[in-house]
Amino acid sequence: MSSKHRVVMLKIIAGGLSVSAAAAEYGMSRQYLHKLLTRYRDEGLDGLNARSRAPLTNPNVTTDRVRARVVQLRQALTAAGTDAGPVTVAWHLRQEGLTVPLTSTIRRILHAAGLITPEPRKRPKSSYVRLEAAQPNETWQSDFTHWRLADGSDVEILNWLDDHSRLLLSCTVHRPVTGRNVVDTYGPPASTLTDNGRVYTARHAGGRNEFEYVLAALNITQKNGAPNHPQTQGKIERFHQTLKRWLTARPHMATIAELQAQLDLFREHYNHHRPHRARGTTPATAYATTPKAVPAGHHDRAHYRVRHDHVGANGKISFRRAARMHHLGIGADHRGKRCILIADERTVTVVHLDTGEIIATNNIDPNKTYWRNTQKEPGRWPGSFF
Repeated sequence: MSSKHRVVMLKIIAGGLSVSAAAAEYGMSRQYLHKLLTRYRDEGLDGLNARSRAPLTNPNVTTDRVRARVVQLRQALTAAGTDAGPVTVAWHLRQEGLTVPLTSTIRRILHAAGLITPEPRKRPKSSYVRLEAAQPNETWQSDFTHWRLADGSDVEILNWLDDHSRLLLSCTVHRPVTGRNVVDTYGPPASTLTDNGRVYTARHAGGRNEFEYVLAALNITQKNGAPNHPQTQGKIERFHQTLKRWLTARPHMATIAELQAQLDLFREHYNHHRPHRARGTTPATAYATTPKAVPAGHHDRAHYRVRHDHVGANGKISFRRAARMHHLGIGADHRGKRCILIADERTVTVVHLDTGEIIATNNIDPNKTYWRNTQKEPGRWPGSFF
């Protein structure tokens, strides 16, 4: 009980002071003194005790239902091998139409339930400099990681990740990853970021590999991290932790085909059914709602098809499109050469695999069977009678 309140009330009740005089002498409002008088008449001296100013009801208080659901989501997400942090839990609550508490509140709920293990003090987030592409397809990161089948045999999982949206563009299993695998899972970003592994670059050997030939042909910038500095490819490195945590929560597959089916399920989940902290939404949504970057000098083309072949004895390469066979004119002087064919909706570009030279560009015409090499002047083939 406030001694000041008691003294003032006793003086007013005893008739020693009027309410107005007490307000002036003790620096209190007349309205408040009248409120104290009412409480004294109803409760006696106990009514003069200090009271909490908190509202009797608070619409922002987390309900028992939401608290229980926070705990359930944490347990279910952890068991499934997916991210189960407060931001992810909040996203799932929002998808279910529930009132979403602050992430700090969710963290306190999880602490109280014993579901957060205290960790050593981490480096403050303010000390990090986050580098991120401004648009989808501006930079794609790629790397591969090792995994084991049920019999203990080693395989490699090759991944392509969009730097801006974190969309998982490709996730494929190989034994082992080769340069051809890298090329065949390739698309049309403005640039790529990888390490200096032999499947991505042969510059350490003084040359180029298949992947580098394709980049040059499509005018795509190649970026490689500094040797022994994996932080440059930090996004793909952290992604591998996410992938392996998900795989660990499930049975090891017996065959490559079974593992690939499992990876396809993971890719669907990762892209469409979980938020990424960098965006607060799913990677698929972040990728779809932002204009795409394209290689310098290129139009925005929806799809590239890459395949390997060699020039036939007749100086041509057969090419199937829309269930119809066509023939690319390359040139008799290129007979037998190994090539990479890069096709989009308009043209087929033929790159000599040994030199990286573009030896033919053929315009696609669905109405014609033969597509001539536009890099060569029209004319008769050697030995032709016409």
